[in-house]
Amino acid sequence: MNKERNIGLYKIFNYLIKPYKFSVTDDDWEAKLDVLLQERVPVASFTFGCPDKAVIAALQKAGEFVIVTVTSVEEAHIASEAGADALCVQGAEAGGHRASFRNDPKQDEAIALFPLLADVRASVRLPLVAAGGIMDGCGIAAALKAGASAVQLGTAFLRCPESGAHPLHKQALADPRFTETAVTRAFTGRPARGLANRFMAEYRDLAPAAYPHVHHMTKPLRAAAAKAGDPERMSLWAGEGYRLARELPAAELVEELKRELEEAWQDRAF
Repeated sequence: MNKERNIGLYKIFNYLIKPYKFSVTDDDWEAKLDVLLQERVPVASFTFGCPDKAVIAALQKAGEFVIVTVTSVEEAHIASEAGADALCVQGAEAGGHRASFRNDPKQDEAIALFPLLADVRASVRLPLVAAGGIMDGCGIAAALKAGASAVQLGTAFLRCPESGAHPLHKQALADPRFTETAVTRAFTGRPARGLANRFMAEYRDLAPAAYPHVHHMTKPLRAAAAKAGDPERMSLWAGEGYRLARELPAAELVEELKRELEEAWQDRAF
């Protein structure tokens, strides 16, 4: 790693955590809510926080089922009190961004899916969707047995031809040189789990809790890495079970998961 470049990036990161005299307005929150209300979509799901009661009530009045993703019992209580219809319980094993309400380095501890599922189930009376590390029918069966009403799989579908993941990302999931996942703020300024690569190792300790500013800063770097065929500097989001991802069309994978689930239910262990 070039020392001067490392120092330069540190200075940029340090600047990012200082007070801003401008605001990033790329979220278009109000416009998105307007679309949801106008289109009356069946399900509206939220992450990185919980909408207030008025927003949830308006969506429900429009006939929408509201799901809020939570990563702790505290967040589950907040979402329940706000009127959510169901909770997506995201365990530490999940790939991509951690859905926690706050982006605070002092509160980075994450709870594995099954202990978290048990704690949330004991604390709130809402349907739960289990997410994080579920890759096959046996994992689905275990989550349902643990009290989830449904499951959510992400990494399991990354290698499907329908997936929007970059070809290098898909290849990396099966590449033996990528041996583990790790959580980092280096790519976006928010905790996210991906395949441990060189960029993550070099900048993990430098990155501030500055989302989406770090995301915008590294976006051209990641694009250049993809163009150059360099997965060591790309954000290769993946959950802990990434090695079980299968290169199948999505429809075939769903059928396989259903078959595996049926077999798991017939097993005496469930």
